[in-house]
Amino acid sequence: MPHLFERLALRDVELSNRITVSPMCQYSNDRGFANDWHFVHLASRAVCGAGLVFTEAAAILAEGRISPQDLGIWSDDHVEPLARIVRFMHEHGSVAGIQLAHTGRKASTYRPWEGHGAVLEAEGGWPVVGPSSLAFADGFSVPSSLSEHDIRRVIEAFGQAACRACEAGFRVIEIHAGHGYLLHEFLSPLSNRREDHYGGSFENRIRLLCEVVRTVRSVWPERYPLFTRISATDWVEEGWDVEQSVELARRLANLGVDVIDCSSSSVVPQAEIPAGPGYQAPFAERIRREAEVLTGAVGFITSPAQADHVIRSGQADLVLRAREMLRDPYWPLRAAHELHCPVSWPVQYLRAAPAGAQTRAALDLPRLERCFAEHHAVVGREQDR
Repeated sequence: MPHLFERLALRDVELSNRITVSPMCQYSNDRGFANDWHFVHLASRAVCGAGLVFTEAAAILAEGRISPQDLGIWSDDHVEPLARIVRFMHEHGSVAGIQLAHTGRKASTYRPWEGHGAVLEAEGGWPVVGPSSLAFADGFSVPSSLSEHDIRRVIEAFGQAACRACEAGFRVIEIHAGHGYLLHEFLSPLSNRREDHYGGSFENRIRLLCEVVRTVRSVWPERYPLFTRISATDWVEEGWDVEQSVELARRLANLGVDVIDCSSSSVVPQAEIPAGPGYQAPFAERIRREAEVLTGAVGFITSPAQADHVIRSGQADLVLRAREMLRDPYWPLRAAHELHCPVSWPVQYLRAAPAGAQTRAALDLPRLERCFAEHHAVVGREQDR
């Protein structure tokens, strides 16, 4: 059976293991530009041995940010600061992924340590949009309902962002269609009250996401995989549920999505969520089995044995880890030691590695040499331009 440290081929991209660093907002940008904080944060997760490392949600339009301090990719000027990070991650054996997002009605809010609710325009906030004129909660802005012209603009912005992601060197894109953000807002009948062909029936509510996926897949290289994150259930009666998620996953797979990243909730604040160890893994397992698509499991998967069990038992093909990777950036190295799996330690850290790791690292030196050669070739081409 596959296990946590088995390689995984996704189109022409090969992950060295099934451990993925989940997108985690850092709320530390100025005008959407990646900076030294992002370099250290993302690069350290690559050095730690994770097979795939995602950036935080990158806004495809300035008005699609959660907070004024969110990462962005709505401008060509955002490409090079991201490319610098990508080059380093690839040099050290991790695959670099980027999550593309539009926050919809949950946009223009304070970063967590500065307050709650809508940021006033005088303080750098902006008007927000959504499928319908329904605020997320008290203290949040009432969104303007997107016109069909505005919807086309959003779809085109996702495509343009995918082109920039390719230029920056990313090898995986994830479209964010969960957590109560714009694409999820269209999926859920709790937030979508439209009466046109983007609202009402299941077919209409999934239309925007399907159009975004088609657009991104049309410009994203065929050799690179495409992920979509969904909230598999709203945890609320008459909301979005796992049965709809299974059918959506089938449609997305037919459109060229390779992995469904299975999270849940956050489209309304009153949901009662039975959170606990691995509580979302059954969604990944059901979607994997019934929609016949690869899945990722996320949420309260903390121990190496637990993560390995998710893979070995066929619940998911990838384990995405968020807060635990903030607590322990070198979790993959510890997990490999506990599970008795050979991994490559950074040569700079070998003096602290458990017995036997030095041999394993030496065996992987050809890979490191290839990575450096590829990097220098890219730099040479950039200098030629």
